[in-house]
Amino acid sequence: MCGIAGKIYFDTERKVTQQELHAMASVIAHRGPDGEGIWTEQNVGLAHRRLAIIDLSTSANQPMCNEDGSVWITFNGEIYNFGELRNELEGQGHIFRTHSDTEVIVHAYEEYGRDCLERLRGMFAFGIWDARTRTLFCARDRVGKKPFFYFFGKDRFLFGSELKALITDPAVPRKPDPIAIDQFLALGYMPGPRSAFIGIKKLPAAHWLELKNGNVEIERYWKLRYTPKRKISMRDAIAELDCRLAEAVRLRLVSDVPLGAFLSGGVDSSAVVLQMARAMDRPVRTFSVGFGSEGFDELPFARQVAELYGTNHTELLVEAPVQDIISRLVWYYDEPFGDSSALPTYAISEVTRSHVTVVLNGDGADETFAGYDWYKMDRLIHRGEVIPLMARRWFADLTRRLPADCKSSGSVRKIARLAEVLALSPCRRYAQWTERFGPEARRQLYTSAFEEALKGSQPDDLFSSAFTQSDTKDWLDTTLDTDIKLYLADDLLVKMDRATMSHSLEARSPFLDHVLMEFVATLPVQFKQFWGQKKRILKSSLRGRIPDALLDRPKMGFSVPVDKWFREDLREMTHDLLLSARASQREYFKHEEVIRLLYEHGAHCNHGLRLWNLLMLELWHRTFIDSGSLTTNPCFWSMGSD
Repeated sequence: MCGIAGKIYFDTERKVTQQELHAMASVIAHRGPDGEGIWTEQNVGLAHRRLAIIDLSTSANQPMCNEDGSVWITFNGEIYNFGELRNELEGQGHIFRTHSDTEVIVHAYEEYGRDCLERLRGMFAFGIWDARTRTLFCARDRVGKKPFFYFFGKDRFLFGSELKALITDPAVPRKPDPIAIDQFLALGYMPGPRSAFIGIKKLPAAHWLELKNGNVEIERYWKLRYTPKRKISMRDAIAELDCRLAEAVRLRLVSDVPLGAFLSGGVDSSAVVLQMARAMDRPVRTFSVGFGSEGFDELPFARQVAELYGTNHTELLVEAPVQDIISRLVWYYDEPFGDSSALPTYAISEVTRSHVTVVLNGDGADETFAGYDWYKMDRLIHRGEVIPLMARRWFADLTRRLPADCKSSGSVRKIARLAEVLALSPCRRYAQWTERFGPEARRQLYTSAFEEALKGSQPDDLFSSAFTQSDTKDWLDTTLDTDIKLYLADDLLVKMDRATMSHSLEARSPFLDHVLMEFVATLPVQFKQFWGQKKRILKSSLRGRIPDALLDRPKMGFSVPVDKWFREDLREMTHDLLLSARASQREYFKHEEVIRLLYEHGAHCNHGLRLWNLLMLELWHRTFIDSGSLTTNPCFWSMGSD
């Protein structure tokens, strides 16, 4: 796990300097504290920050080349089947000088070209310079576990693991993208291929990029297939799932440094710890985080699993004030990021890194096995249309009659929300289950100048496109496929990558093993969700090994008490920032609407998630837009009211 960067000038006579590459690498040094590597050849340069996991010797440092120096790579990630690939390539005459997985990619590219991606099992983002054809070949793993940003300008091409590496170049403009900001306010994250800056893009998951003669080509190399469905009994499917998950975990235990696991006490992380305990000859190191607030604390459940499997368990209690952590999140996440669970993920990563260098987690199980409540609700509505048209109209009429000042409170707000989404087309209805600011709320909030800058763009169009591109046959599979492309790739995996890598901690996700995902995708949908039972086959595979009380308890999610924080510990800070003259001068939002949101929340309406979005956006501007220069200090922004 590392940080990568690279630069190419289209003028072959213009040299890429060591200083340019060092600047790109130094701002992402947290991704690789074990060393910096730089390679240049006239107009081409690659940089690398190393976090040593496999083959700790200096011979495995990057950038790395093949035998004759004609192919160079800078690589971030882990290839779990590198031993098998190495044997295959050695049989074809390739000579290896290290025991690293990086060198396997170099020789696989030599042997198979672009098709090498089909053979890689793991998480990765890399750039390969092929001097033989003067081509830059880049790729990102199948679900987007590892990030890849790039800038394609008039005279240069830059790429890096984090956006901040690119903006060390003064030629890369720091101009906010209004459409990306609109998408962020709606969803709480910035979906690719856009980034927060105009001109900087994200390479989508499961895509490669090739730069040659000043031209860029991008193409998808993998797609999760949900058909044809397997003809298999539940009993046989459970047995095979257990074997495949055990294999996915075992592959992720290969490490030359200490490793452990995040343990929430939920189904997903408990399943991973179970498999680790079966595979390891020593107690598993487990780490949990809580808040001490009712409804937000899973520590007792995690403790039960830790005791059940005899793990070496560590707990962290996050207590306010959290202002310092928030400022660091803004720096490490590069873009406005509205998932407040990034805060506890960041905090537990810091504690975990003091004990281990690699940590396994349960990411991806909800999107693979249908674990969210909105899957259940949306499938019932879509398949059974359980609320007929007349009832929808009745709910809509009821909503219109509600006083404006109570639409944001309690059960009434939920009824209003249900009425709104039921009146939409199926695709747009699904898009709005998890929206922070819906279409009407955004129209109410935005200034006319900001509305005009959006040029009619709608965040819901992202879902329409994902639904249209999906070739699934069942509505549940379509929604799973959509969330893997959007919510998983651009929210959950971003959260985990930035939080862990900010502390030089490598995170591995067995449920996102593409071989496991391909198996589960082709199972009948009733194996995943049946009469409202979520994650049916996964829970069935764990019966008898994890207490039923833990398997059947309601899903809590990785929630944070932001509602309380904005009324207490974060109240003054939030008011000072969001109502400052500087914030108003951005001309995004109507000042009176921001005041209304703050006032209503203080009066016990629940605008916590919306306020978190607005706070993250303002702090991002102060960190990356208002500041005159980029610094490696994550706490340099000023909170003042000016």
